[in-house]
Amino acid sequence: MTLIMPQPGILDIAPYVGGQSTIAGLSDVIKLSSNENPLGPSEKARAAFLRTVHSLHRYPSTDHAELRAAIGEIHGVDPARVICGAGSDEIITFLCQAYAGTGDEVIHTEHGFAMYRISALAAGATPVEVPERARVVDVDAILAACNDRTRLVFIANPANPTGTMIPAEDAARLADGLPPQAILVLDGAYAEFVEGFDGGAALVEARQNVVMTRTFSKIYGLGGLRIGWGYGPADLIGVLDRIRGPFNLSTTQLDTAEAALRDIDYTRHCQAENARMRAWLTEALNGIGVPTDRSFANFVLARFADPAEAQECDAFLKTQGLIVRQVAGYKLPEALRITVGDEPACRRVAHAIARFREGAR
Repeated sequence: MTLIMPQPGILDIAPYVGGQSTIAGLSDVIKLSSNENPLGPSEKARAAFLRTVHSLHRYPSTDHAELRAAIGEIHGVDPARVICGAGSDEIITFLCQAYAGTGDEVIHTEHGFAMYRISALAAGATPVEVPERARVVDVDAILAACNDRTRLVFIANPANPTGTMIPAEDAARLADGLPPQAILVLDGAYAEFVEGFDGGAALVEARQNVVMTRTFSKIYGLGGLRIGWGYGPADLIGVLDRIRGPFNLSTTQLDTAEAALRDIDYTRHCQAENARMRAWLTEALNGIGVPTDRSFANFVLARFADPAEAQECDAFLKTQGLIVRQVAGYKLPEALRITVGDEPACRRVAHAIARFREGAR
């Protein structure tokens, strides 16, 4: 008989399931399930990607100095306090690995990103779920859940899959109210879609207990390369660097991300197009009786009368070659998350939902 067993908590993890990409028997399919940028990466990022083919035999930089310098320049942060990873997911994993373990608690909200719970369990810590208020992070509920075992508090701002966000003063109140041993992690995967928003960088600068995470997967259109970064107090980032693999990002990832970051005009174009089509899609859905909260991200959360209607609508959309995201796993069984695509995609999905609702009456 074997006695080989994984560490406590591992078997409690339900494997993460990404957004569906294909529909059997259909070729004209539009994927609106993974919050990808429909415009893709910039031409400058594509060119940088292609150039790296000539150096594939060389090991990449271990300190990510050039990408960190670009992040510092574009975002106005100290590059010495930036850490880069394989998506912001890896930074989340580093945080749990370094600061949470057996007997510790990691707080996340009821509709929060699944990787918060997964990373906590993988580190042997106990995830603690806190309710939201009408699909918005509830600072008071989080503070009430804190105790002397709380080590990490994760919130996404803007949040996924709701698209809602809390103002800077609420994030500051949360940071100030945490117990002294706890770290507030502000997940800013969708921060670039909010005009004038720094993702929490100013709060990181003003506090010693706040870390910000960001990604190149969304507005920069580099989801397939898996590149993210974090920003925090120097001593905390120094701890994370001790467990980061020396070659966790390839030259291709580093060079392509830097080129994408520096193409500011293209990023602004993506921001403007997302805002335009997000407003159009929101109005179109509300106009046919499908309510949505105000979204600050690159998706909208369409809410239906009940879980059955949401499932039926999802099934109908698939017959029309449209893939959206069921979010029952995020305790929103009555909702579908719809990525803001380009104009033809947004019109196609809105018209399909309108036809579904007409047929359902």
